[in-house]
Amino acid sequence: MNFSEDVSLLLSLGLSCLILIFSIKKIFGKSGNLPPGPKPLPLLGNYLQLRKGDFVQTLLEISERYGDVCTIYLGTRPVVMVTGYKAVKEILVDRADDFLARGAMPIFDALYKNYGLIYTSDMHRWKELRRFSASTLRDLGFGKRSTEDRIREEAACLVAELNKTKGAAVHPRSILTKAPCNIIFSIMFGSRCDYEDKELLNVLNYIYQSFVIASSPWGQCFDMFPRMMAFLPGQHQIFFHYLGELVRYVEKKVEDNKKTLDPSNIRDYVDAFLVKMEKEKMDPKTEFDMRNLVFSTLQIFFAGVETMSTTLTYALLILLKYPHVLDEVHEEIDRVIGRNRSPKLQDRSRMPYTEAVMHEMQRFVDLLPLGVPRKTTKDVELRGYTIPKDTDIFPILTTVLKDPTCFPYPTEFNPQNFLDENGEFKRNEAFMPLAAGKRVCLGEALVRMELFLFLVTIIQNFKLTSSVPVEELDITPDVSGLGNIPKPYKVSFTPR
Repeated sequence: MNFSEDVSLLLSLGLSCLILIFSIKKIFGKSGNLPPGPKPLPLLGNYLQLRKGDFVQTLLEISERYGDVCTIYLGTRPVVMVTGYKAVKEILVDRADDFLARGAMPIFDALYKNYGLIYTSDMHRWKELRRFSASTLRDLGFGKRSTEDRIREEAACLVAELNKTKGAAVHPRSILTKAPCNIIFSIMFGSRCDYEDKELLNVLNYIYQSFVIASSPWGQCFDMFPRMMAFLPGQHQIFFHYLGELVRYVEKKVEDNKKTLDPSNIRDYVDAFLVKMEKEKMDPKTEFDMRNLVFSTLQIFFAGVETMSTTLTYALLILLKYPHVLDEVHEEIDRVIGRNRSPKLQDRSRMPYTEAVMHEMQRFVDLLPLGVPRKTTKDVELRGYTIPKDTDIFPILTTVLKDPTCFPYPTEFNPQNFLDENGEFKRNEAFMPLAAGKRVCLGEALVRMELFLFLVTIIQNFKLTSSVPVEELDITPDVSGLGNIPKPYKVSFTPR
């Protein structure tokens, strides 16, 4: 071994020792009086205790052992898990300001770098972008009659597209995802796309595939060891390619808007942001710049498309699994709406069973089982423990949606979870499929509108059948991590 090799070996050993010392200090050093949890290892944290492919269930087992507030280590990063309706409500609603910052999501943070509305942990940036986005979306008709009309028109296009299948068995996601995508398109970019538009199909594929990877063991591993995984091959590298393509797509749409911008005629979210940028261009502290425009637009767009697409796809699988529920919804639709006019939101008040089914679908699908991470904004006392400022918090939403103290049938699909003894729809405070409180999803009202109008329109117009026997249909998730994603299946849409 020559001198240069000796030096390289010594440097490598020294660097390894420094990393190990830093890891030990970070894990076992002063970190407040954190809640209990499994003992972590240097560098690895609790990696060896988290079963590959069963991340959510492993975390639930840990919480059952250590309580509704406990600590795990994702690599060297401590994360406080909060489970059950009472504890989650405490951090999301009752004490929202203490837990209002966005927690780390390394696989997304690697691209967004703390910019954009959804993934920023900068409280000033978030407040500015949230205030602007909420106001702009309201002005564009979010949750109003104009949005309802858009959804109803798009539902008619969806029916026409489903009729083209001529009753053949098809994978429904590729068709269902186009309708909610066009709703978000019209709000963010001012126009819809044809269902055969190749650019649209690519965008939908990028969104779906990246959500699957982020929810998979690849995404979980990156979140635990981001610095190391950034240099290693794997599915996470494909994730970054897809997200990069989505960024380029949004940048192109923004440039298209800039060319035809008329400040006196705001057409969409991008227009409103461009006008705001112009007004504040002389302010050195403004949050309204091109980077926040592109990233906020993509983050809202991504969330809106994926939330609705997965929920709709999962919903049809559930209806195939429970044909008696589908029959009752058919009966209520025929009785209240009939078959000669399209559904309206005002019909919901006269359709308690269907309304209960819609809520139960969101509860059972459990789209974001781990919730979206939060972070403490200061040193916080919680259940007798001291949690330092900037500690990541996991509000485990699946434990709220399946809390046996809140729902009589917590682990099974049963619309009775939202019906009273008289068969009337019954609200439940533990129903928080997209979180709750000040940082709840901006599009929550839109999701409820779309789910009702799209799903009722489909059921009104088609008989849903599967060649697979009911007892063989599997409604457990194919992937369960950041999101719950259903197993692939086929369904036939036969006109009624």
